[in-house]
Amino acid sequence: MSLSIVSANHSNSLTDALLLVTSIPSKKRNMLRLTAKATQFGHKTFTSWLIESAGTVPIQRRKDSVDGNVDNTESMIKLAEVTLHSHHMFSLIPSAFQALELGDAVCLFPEGMSRYHPTIAPLKTGVARLVSDILTRNRNDPDFEISDNPNLLAPVDFNDIRQLTAKLHETISSGTIDSPSWDLLRTAKTAARIYAPLGTLMSLGDHVRVIRTFIDALRPTEGFQSKPGATPSDEIHENLDDLTRLRDDLKAYQDHLSRWGIKDDRLRRPLSRRVILSRMLIRFIWSMALFTLSFPGLILWLPIFATTFYAVHNFKKTGPIFDTWDEIAQYKLIYGLFSGIVVWMTAVVLTWPIAPFTFILVPAFMWMTLRWLEDGVSAFRAYTALWRQIWLGKRTLRDMYDKRVDLHNRIMSLAHAIGLPDDPECYFVKAGGREKGRVSGSWDSMKRYFSIRRRRKRDWNETLRLYDKVDYPEEE
Repeated sequence: MSLSIVSANHSNSLTDALLLVTSIPSKKRNMLRLTAKATQFGHKTFTSWLIESAGTVPIQRRKDSVDGNVDNTESMIKLAEVTLHSHHMFSLIPSAFQALELGDAVCLFPEGMSRYHPTIAPLKTGVARLVSDILTRNRNDPDFEISDNPNLLAPVDFNDIRQLTAKLHETISSGTIDSPSWDLLRTAKTAARIYAPLGTLMSLGDHVRVIRTFIDALRPTEGFQSKPGATPSDEIHENLDDLTRLRDDLKAYQDHLSRWGIKDDRLRRPLSRRVILSRMLIRFIWSMALFTLSFPGLILWLPIFATTFYAVHNFKKTGPIFDTWDEIAQYKLIYGLFSGIVVWMTAVVLTWPIAPFTFILVPAFMWMTLRWLEDGVSAFRAYTALWRQIWLGKRTLRDMYDKRVDLHNRIMSLAHAIGLPDDPECYFVKAGGREKGRVSGSWDSMKRYFSIRRRRKRDWNETLRLYDKVDYPEEE
């Protein structure tokens, strides 16, 4: 096994670690040693116990220190002082470096904290310094290749550490959506949605790359003000002026969609009033039927919702949302899990004569309740979106349709200029990949309805939630 250090952006402290643990094949490492902020340790809570039991290493942060001084030397050593599960045997490792050398993958988040922000924070140099230490430690090992990084051997110039950190930042940001502002991210996603509309069969990676490409194309407009009196001979200014107008028009277009509560796809494929009314009737009947089906199961979910709400409500009092945002998600998961188990066991006890059946049927019924509720909310949202089209009227919808056609033409011209495929709906189908929502037939569709990994949505930009997230926080 080869040693490895896993570094990633850190947008959510709850899901990031889970994704990394499940994404990195166990054949390529013994175990993945995670790190977490030191304030998560030493508490009499399930979360603290779980983090410590997993062998997670505490990392001290300057923002949590009274005098702003921290020393993580012991933490790096503790990476190796926890037990290693290897070949069904437990053994103590005397140093962090030996942990890496034995094939463990050490996970570090060089941003230093999880953050809900459109851009990646400046990276700390800890990863680069750890790489330098590992290379220096093994400089005389003939089986250890260091020919590509001789500049990182001690004594090392700190400028080389900074260069490696900058390269790491570039590599991490290239695989995610990294925008200088929420406003630019929102505009780029609107452009991507018009370029590759709802229903385009594309992989998640392609979806991210398309949005990132539009972010990079529109990035020069950050802070640029259009100057109507500029001379056309100034080619640079003219291009920026065109991009700025496109960005402003996209923002205005999305503002209208958000205010009216309709999606771009409703304008892309306008429907006749007769079709709208018939679909409204179908959606309303279907949503009411699903809500009726889900109501008995919601009685079982009520104690879980109440327990989670009470726990989160009290937890929010402990600090600003910025510091407790991820912890709120953890509280929902933990309290929801334990209260769900209590409801499950209570139902089994109350139906003891038929307990073998209720032991299986109760969780299955609760799971299907969520499916019915989700589909019921989705159907009702579709009903309200159709009603809004009736309320807006033909003239307003026609004006917005004309604006969309103009935006589509300008976006396709921009896409051609920046190297995106001219026909995305055909290109991404041929490119293949793990497309969201693709099924092989009616039987596969029915089977996926009951799957935990079911993907009902046809757009990577949509998520399984009871409301539609289309906007982002105001800029500070």
